[in-house]
Formats: sequence, structure tokens, C-alpha cells
Amino acid sequence: MTARICIAALTLAASLLAQTDAWPNYNGDYSGRRFSPLTQINDTNVQNLSLAWSTKVKNGAEGYAVRISATPLMVDGVLYVTSLDNVWAIDARTGRELWRYYRESKGDMPRTGNRGVALYGKWLYFVTLDNNLVSLDAATGKQRFLVNFADPKHLFFSTVAPLVIRNHVIIATGGDALDIPAYVQAHDPETGALQWKWRVTPAPGQPGAQTWPNEYAASHGGGHPWITGTYDSDLNLYYVGTGNPDPVGSGESRKGDNLYTCSIVALNPDTGKLVWHFQVSPHDTHDWDAVQTPILIDGTINGKPRKLLAQAGRNGYFTLLDRTNGRNLLTKQILPTLNWSKGLNKLGQPIPDPAKEPHADGTLVSPPTSGATNWPPHSFSPQTGYYYVGINEGFSLYYLTDPDKQPQGFAFREAGLGGNKSALLAIDYKTGKPAWKHYWRSPGGPNGILSTAGNLLITGHGSYLMAFDAAKGKTLWHTTLANPLTNGPITYTLDGKQYIIAGAGENLYAFALDH
Repeated sequence: MTARICIAALTLAASLLAQTDAWPNYNGDYSGRRFSPLTQINDTNVQNLSLAWSTKVKNGAEGYAVRISATPLMVDGVLYVTSLDNVWAIDARTGRELWRYYRESKGDMPRTGNRGVALYGKWLYFVTLDNNLVSLDAATGKQRFLVNFADPKHLFFSTVAPLVIRNHVIIATGGDALDIPAYVQAHDPETGALQWKWRVTPAPGQPGAQTWPNEYAASHGGGHPWITGTYDSDLNLYYVGTGNPDPVGSGESRKGDNLYTCSIVALNPDTGKLVWHFQVSPHDTHDWDAVQTPILIDGTINGKPRKLLAQAGRNGYFTLLDRTNGRNLLTKQILPTLNWSKGLNKLGQPIPDPAKEPHADGTLVSPPTSGATNWPPHSFSPQTGYYYVGINEGFSLYYLTDPDKQPQGFAFREAGLGGNKSALLAIDYKTGKPAWKHYWRSPGGPNGILSTAGNLLITGHGSYLMAFDAAKGKTLWHTTLANPLTNGPITYTLDGKQYIIAGAGENLYAFALDH
């Protein structure tokens, strides 16, 4: 890329991140907070929201239902949204389709979703299920390049939304069916060429290798980071959560903590070098990925300003770190039913209870495999100081199905138990204690959260799109959609009007004030 084009693209990216009339990356900005400073729609008028437009996207493949599990991007009046094998450009004012790109993924992989695109200048980037990084012209949808980065024959499959940091397009592999290694990697936005690759599980002689019994176990250890991370430009650190270790559900062949699976890691985005790590769940045997977005908070602890990182995890704990060095400041249990750990060690990590590992006769464990929370995005409001997350209070029986000393793939099965309760939880980031909790009338959800400076929290439960008072948790507004929500809402302004966009199945909905 020429210096002129590179500088122009970087300038555009920086300016978009400062605007309120755009949603330029997966989480809106690099912090992962999913907080908007917009106030046109607020707690005094949200009851006047009405449907501005809706659109049903058209799939390129026959026989597969569309599920918009992506977060749309909105730049210069155009929404860019994906589903499996599809990318659409949609007029953000009217919902009219501008163009569609379709390419069918090849291979025997689960027909899962896609979480979205990244923008660099006038170019879009997304990953295909069969592990290709694709670049499109944002104006036309024409393909610029397609670069394969993992072999689907080894059962890699990819769903992550890329993140552009300067001239690096950062992506990651997915898949844990057959004990394969996991990677975070960066590619050149001009050519797609690989710039660097970081393997989640260390090679012999590298720091962390001692947490695995041997190289075979480490090289087959998984840990796929399948959710987009966050970035601090002052520290020049990329933060991302990693997935569970393989084999899944059995620790017999991988005794030890199994770094750097189930961890929050900080990488140098220019080199891929690991700067620090914090393992959220040492030696996981319950399929509790730690991929939940690491949210960056500029806050105050003991009267002193601190650069913080927070994550409410699938394992049922809320973790607060110093993001300059990864040091633990707080770990707090957020799930009242949690029973799998024996407390915390001196580093602030949960201590696994061996009695709660999967067993042939079944082991009663809380949370279930789906976790206390899961991948749908959380949110943080600097206005209230609350971290918002959907939690599930429940139990499952974990059955060990492969007692072999060297099992492969999934070595356990789960039997869910009835009576689970779900809630929307606001956490005081300084203490980890609940500020308020809203219980849903049925299990499940929410499906991603947005908070705004209008003292609003907007999320969904099933097919309901809802707005809450962000400070108190009071329900302020709701509407029913044709399908359950499938990711977090976003918001932006166009022509002086604020819109809220929600994806549900194959539909996009836009809401605005009915003046």
C-alpha cells in the first residue's frame, strides 16, 4: 500500500471512532463497552419509539435459514451486515439493499453464524466458515482477494468479526471438534498476506509450556478465540479472550493449568508477541470459553485513576484487571448457584473442585455448559459505572462419555435440568457486587446489550426488544419482533435522527422516535 493510501485509511478509521453518526467496528469502538454518547432517545421519551423501517435479507443459498448473529457496521449512511456465506450493504435510512455478496463455504462443518465485517478505508473484510479472509470493495461488494488461513479438512471453522488496528487485520481460528491448535493472526489489508501468527498453546521451551504434560497435549490443546477483542491505543495492546482446552470435558490427558486457554491475553498488534495473560479458568473441564469481550474501563480504584479491563465470564465470575500488566484487582462470584470451584487462589483465580469434573455416573454442576453467560455482547456505561450482562442460574448433569486416558474431541455429554432462571444483571465495576437485577419470566437471553448516555439499556429477551432505565433497571419500553434477537442492538444518527438497529433471524429492524 502506498503511504498516501495508508495514511488516509488510518485517518478515516480514527475519525470514525470519534463520531456518533457511525458504528465502525464490531463493538462500536475499540473499548468493547457498546456504550453510545447519543441522548436524542432517552429515558424520558423512549416510550415514543416506533418502527422506522424493516428489511428481510435474501440468502444466496437454498435450504439454509438466515441468522443475523453479526453486529452491523454503519458508516456514511450504509449498514454492512453478514450471515453465513453472505454480506449485505443496506441503506441505513430506508433498509433498501444496495448489494449482496455470496460465496458458499466448502467442507463438513457446523452451519453456524458469522459475526460481521471490519472496515479499512473503502475496503471490507470478513472471514468465511471455511477459513478464508475475504476483502470486498465497500461501494460495490466486488471481491478484492480471498486468502485461506486454516484447513477445513482439519475441522477448523471461523466466525469471528475481524478488527482493524492501523494496517493489521486481526482474525482468529475457531473449532474444537478434533483437538486442533488455535491461533490469533494478523494480515495485510492490501494483499491479505500473513503478518504474524500467535498460537494459543505454547510450544516446548516457551513460557507456559510447563502447564501441559507434553508437546502432544499442548499442540492439540485448542483454545480458539472466536469473539472479537478490544484495543488500547495508548498502550498499543490488543486484548482477546481464548476458548476452552481440548479434549473438551476431560482433563485426564492434559493435567495442569493448560495455558493460555480460558484466558484473557494482551498481544502487541504489530508483532503478535504475548505481553501478559490472566487465566480465568485454570484447567477447564466444563467447556467454559473465556471469549467474552474484554471491556476496557478508565475508572478509579481506591481514589486513583486506573486503566482497567473487565470480563463477566462463562464460569460465573466477574474479573477486573489492571490492563497495563494483567494484575488481578478483583474476582467476584456473580452466579448464586455456582458450585464448581473451592474458592480463589492468591492470584484471584478460581480453584477447580475435582469432585465437580464430569463423571460416568453424572456430576451436578452449576453453571451448565452454556455458562453463566455466553458470547452475546455485554456493555459498560461510564455514566452509571455499571457493567451489564445476561446471566443464567442453572444446573446440569455432566457425564463423562470417553474415559480413555487420551480422548479426542468432546469427552462428555450434558443433561440439562429444569427450573433454570435467567436475569439481566448490572454490576458495580469497583466492587463486583450487583447494583440491580431483572429476572426474566422464562430462561434464556439476553441477546447482546447496548447502553447509552440517555440512561438507557437496550437489549432483547426472546422476541422482545426492550429498553430499561440503565441506573435503576426499570422497564421503560418493549416491542415484539418476528424472531428472537440474534445479537446486540446498535445506534447511530443520520440527518439529525437517532436510530436503533436490531437483528432478529433474517430481519433487520430500525426504530426512531415518533415525533
